[in-house]
Amino acid sequence: MSQRPPKAPPRLPGALPLLGHIPDFGKNPHDFMMRLRAKLGDIAEFQMFHQDMVLMTGAEASEAFYRAPDEVLDQGPAYKLMTPIFGEGVVFDAPIQRKNEQLQMLMPALRDKPMRTYSEVIAGEVEQMTRAWGESGSLNLLDFTKELTIYTASHCLLGPEFRYELSAEFAAIYRDLEHSIQPIAYVFPNLPLPIFRRRDKARVKLHGLVAQIMEKRAQSSEKSTNVFQMLIDAHYEDGSKLSSHEITGMLTAAVFAGHHTSSGTAAWVLIELLRHPEELRRVVAELDALFGEDGPVTFESLRQMPRLENVIKEVLRLHPPLILLLRKVMQDFQVGEYVIPAGKFVCAAPAVTHRIPELFPDPERFDPDRYSPERGEDRNLYGWQAFGGGRHKCSGNAFALFQLKVIFSLLLRRYDFELVNPPESYRDDYTKMVVEPVSPCLVRYRRRETQAERTAATSSSVGTGSAGGHQIKVAVDWDLCKGHANCMTEAPEVFQVDDKGRLTVLDENPSPEWVEKLRAAEKYCPTRAIKVEDGETEGGRCPFH
Repeated sequence: MSQRPPKAPPRLPGALPLLGHIPDFGKNPHDFMMRLRAKLGDIAEFQMFHQDMVLMTGAEASEAFYRAPDEVLDQGPAYKLMTPIFGEGVVFDAPIQRKNEQLQMLMPALRDKPMRTYSEVIAGEVEQMTRAWGESGSLNLLDFTKELTIYTASHCLLGPEFRYELSAEFAAIYRDLEHSIQPIAYVFPNLPLPIFRRRDKARVKLHGLVAQIMEKRAQSSEKSTNVFQMLIDAHYEDGSKLSSHEITGMLTAAVFAGHHTSSGTAAWVLIELLRHPEELRRVVAELDALFGEDGPVTFESLRQMPRLENVIKEVLRLHPPLILLLRKVMQDFQVGEYVIPAGKFVCAAPAVTHRIPELFPDPERFDPDRYSPERGEDRNLYGWQAFGGGRHKCSGNAFALFQLKVIFSLLLRRYDFELVNPPESYRDDYTKMVVEPVSPCLVRYRRRETQAERTAATSSSVGTGSAGGHQIKVAVDWDLCKGHANCMTEAPEVFQVDDKGRLTVLDENPSPEWVEKLRAAEKYCPTRAIKVEDGETEGGRCPFH
């Protein structure tokens, strides 16, 4: 029996002359692509202006997309919008071999050894930005995370000149570059629009700054170890050195990798934790157990927080920062029963694949336990694809996770937060190609009490045990208690566990103000040894009494 000939992908009807499906796509790209997949399947064609686009979603189609060699699916022609930002002949505008050499030059700064030095830098930036907060207040979370991550990325990757000597100037330049990433730039990156004019002026300014610092460093006997210096010292396989133009573009690419996706993700991490208080309590308990009150954030400690890491993964599943990952088809490309002709563009959409129930059951639910060893819903490398996949997986993924862990290891130990507006009002802004929460996204903060303050408060409340006619009773089944100390993490005002795992109940009739923490201690006790009763003073007996 003869094999069936391959066929063209199914095509969405209704394309308008000149515009294609842009009006519908532009309203909400995510909703458009979700509907497109629901209607036509994993391989589906639509039109953006004059260009044919093929959406590839699901694990199998995504694997074909990510594993295809550059000679078949090329990033360069798909990302011409980055050429005015990075520069001609740099990264996506370079020939494939030259581009791969350039990207390889950035890798040493993102490997294990230099990463070990970044935790102190990032922690210092968090400390500096929160120093003026005071005891309590409110802020636009997205503004805060944007400012914080541009400081951390520039400090770690570019060096002290950009962070301290040129901080305000570099931030303004970077803002004009980043704001030029608009949907229309994918197709018409050089239209005479004001936003593109500001982009071009910013690129010229940045090149001038880089040239000045290169000259200054050449005259200095001190050698830096950041990515800037690595690029100054690097050379191509043919022995030639990088020009200041190329270094400018690659520095910009490095900061983009470390910042423009991390700022929105950082905001969403806190928002989702505040939407799900039980998950927040579990993360804070993990951090308190790992660091105590003032333990330093180190490279090794950052590898020991599975709860926070799973929360970050789930945030990236529901809110991946990039709407589309694009490639141009350079040679006819067969995927299953379909052939996509050379000249068309193909795209992956992580947020769409992340909502396929066969890959992620109950996909709209925020559920960090998906990534537990038992469930492992991120094992399929082409299912969970927040950082892309294959040979072009984002090289900054390790830095991004590292940066987020440091930030929240400090913020969540120092402050309590709450959402200012109703939880459902915080949503993704799909008018931008790098997805982030709609701004303003307001939160309140209050400094957490120190251990000394909690102890003083506990001492003053011993024996009070009742308020408004109610009393809290705490009991422990000593046969079940194994000294896990989860109770102490949740309610240190009431429970203390010594180095040998022996539990002491500081107050069997604690103040009702601790009831929420006591309920958490009861819930998270692995052996269920703790019982808490909150009832009328004359009410029933505690189950263990």
